[in-house]
Amino acid sequence: MANPPPLDQLVSLRGKHALITGAAAGIGRAIAYRFAEAGADLEIVDIDESGLTALQDELAPFGTEIRVHAVDLSRKEEIDRLWESLDGRGPEILVNNAGVYPFKRFLEVDEGFYRRVMRINLEAVYWMCQHMVRRRKRHGGVIVNVGSIEAVLPFKEDLAHYSVSKAGVIALTRALAKEHGKHGFRVNAVVPGGIVTQGTKAAAKGLLRLRLGLLKAGVEFRQRLPMRRLGRADEVARMVLVLASDLSSYVHGVAIPVDGGFLSA
Repeated sequence: MANPPPLDQLVSLRGKHALITGAAAGIGRAIAYRFAEAGADLEIVDIDESGLTALQDELAPFGTEIRVHAVDLSRKEEIDRLWESLDGRGPEILVNNAGVYPFKRFLEVDEGFYRRVMRINLEAVYWMCQHMVRRRKRHGGVIVNVGSIEAVLPFKEDLAHYSVSKAGVIALTRALAKEHGKHGFRVNAVVPGGIVTQGTKAAAKGLLRLRLGLLKAGVEFRQRLPMRRLGRADEVARMVLVLASDLSSYVHGVAIPVDGGFLSA
């Protein structure tokens, strides 16, 4: 029996080409950092071009190629143009991380608000995956989608629209895994919960000015967590790296919680 590959070879992304959406901040930024550290050339995508440029500078010491793409993922024509700009077979690894997390009472949600959340959180993931599979159908690749515990067990109020969008991401992940595993694709999802990012902190602060009830929900959330602390963006990024690398070569069609045990409690 042949010796297994060494660990540093399994986790390495050297020579690989990855595309990460929502890379300018939060979890996406952490994923980009870990991927560059692992040796991947990157296409980093976000609507925030200045944030992408700052990240490009930060990642320069790793010596990998980093290309910046300012894209509004709520517009399919911009997604199409993004893929048209990519050379050859396109990236071997796709990470669909971008998403919006706006609070709004269920009875106050109008069609425009709902459609925007769906376009960014679900439809963009659908179109990105379609481009990836179409471009690499003869070669395969890796797709990692970012879901949420709110898709599995809604906890916070005023996020029904968000829960629906992320439930769709998990369903899409499983459907693509079934349909395209035979084409050489591995498709998985991570399901973060209670992760502290600039975006989640900003959303919470905005609501706290208006609704002190959110503070009570935050306390209850922490009490439910077996680990008794919130997570860090890098802790999600590490699991995404595992799923993108050969460490998980036989992991397919799963949605892995990165939630401090929330869903188990």
